[in-house]
Amino acid sequence: MTRVVVYTRAGCHLCEVALEIVERVCADLGQTWHEVDITSDAELEDSYGEEIPVTFVDGARHDFFRVDEARLRAALAR
Repeated sequence: MTRVVVYTRAGCHLCEVALEIVERVCADLGQTWHEVDITSDAELEDSYGEEIPVTFVDGARHDFFRVDEARLRAALAR
């Protein structure tokens, strides 16, 4: 099961930073994650277009715009 999902868009600087943090934290903790490009789905674009990156942990919305590394680590420790 993928624990972290990050909704992104190509060319988004905040997304690039968020992905670096998610990749580092998940690697450190041995957790799985994956990225979804919202431009591949009109519904996702409508839902998250103004808030990317949007991060979900265990299916629940966790962060948007920025990923707080300490908060992500705490969520994954549960």
